[in-house]
Amino acid sequence: MRMAEGFLMEVCVDSVESAINAERGGAGRLELCSSLLEGGITPSIGLLQVVKQYVRIPVYTMIRPRGGDFLYSDREVEVMKKDIELVRSHGADGLVLGALTEDGRVDAELCMELLAVSRPLPVTFHRAFDMVHDPMVTLETLVSLGFERVLTSGCDCSALEGLPLIKRLVEQAKGRITIMPGGGITERNLQRILESSGVLEFHCSARSSKDSAMKFRNSCVNMGASLTAPEYGLKVADMSKVRSLNAIAKNTL
Repeated sequence: MRMAEGFLMEVCVDSVESAINAERGGAGRLELCSSLLEGGITPSIGLLQVVKQYVRIPVYTMIRPRGGDFLYSDREVEVMKKDIELVRSHGADGLVLGALTEDGRVDAELCMELLAVSRPLPVTFHRAFDMVHDPMVTLETLVSLGFERVLTSGCDCSALEGLPLIKRLVEQAKGRITIMPGGGITERNLQRILESSGVLEFHCSARSSKDSAMKFRNSCVNMGASLTAPEYGLKVADMSKVRSLNAIAKNTL
């Protein structure tokens, strides 16, 4: 629901530092992941436990066994179910998950199984939604399955570009499920997205680059594939960015 003073801001974070900065900046909820470079995958139990020690706002935990598509094998489903059980027992306040069939529809049977393991925690359907064949039909499926909200960029490369669809989804949802825009939300476009869409919540990362404290650096070695983040640069939720997004949201009423 919309907070008394405005909109609810969810910040996606993949470190304790980002989680603390997001809460201090005014976030109302965290989406906790690892590897935001891959769009977010399941965080470690250690990360969840330490974040829960340092923040008081709700922490929704990503359940996604790998990057890439949202078509999962039987073994990956086993991992997802085990991860749900583990994060539930270690203090997650909600879960973020999604699964599709090979023809771009919600895998309703699998989602039903995952929701059953998740109970009684609230569950968000993540941006797998943006990869579906028919978003309006998909929305009805998510309502009938019992998801609390759906995170979406409006099936476009950013929430600003997907704004016309986000607006249609809000109208279709009629409060039965929360539509939460996310994807490329910044101080420059937030007000327009909130004013035009009719949403109550929004999702952002609000990150800045931070240089590594390492003094000795071996530039000949790369720890991952060529497209990974550089070893000597970090991206962290920026408290001042979170604050200014929060201020924009408070003034958009």
